[in-house]
Amino acid sequence: MTDDVPRLAEGYEISTDPDRVDAARVHRWLSTDAYWALGRSREKQDQAIAGSLNLGVYDTASGTQVAYARVVTDRATFAWLCDVYVDRTVRGKGIGTALAAAVREELRGYGVRRIMLATHDAHDVYAKVGFRALERPDQWLALTFG
Repeated sequence: MTDDVPRLAEGYEISTDPDRVDAARVHRWLSTDAYWALGRSREKQDQAIAGSLNLGVYDTASGTQVAYARVVTDRATFAWLCDVYVDRTVRGKGIGTALAAAVREELRGYGVRRIMLATHDAHDVYAKVGFRALERPDQWLALTFG
């Protein structure tokens, strides 16, 4: 794993300020265009945002949010990275990789030892910042409701 933090494209900034999250935009992205959250209600999304560490990427000129990542964490030992989304209009600029690296660095500052995530199609993005397949997936279990 490299400790280098990928540079965010010029004209964009990352923030953990929860007041900057455009909840309506995030809900629209996830509920209509993210395979893992299709149809998620606005109420459920707002609840998820309220209980999580949120990172946003913003256009510095307009202030418009262009990407989002949500982390479920105790800010001490464990974190689950989820709901990562980059607006289709800015994909291909390295924003997703820079956002994943920012999550890594934010959580490193808390002393978190393990960050988990699940992805169907973005393994390369996360591998660039050190994520790897589980060495012992047989040790992990999940309980799914409905």
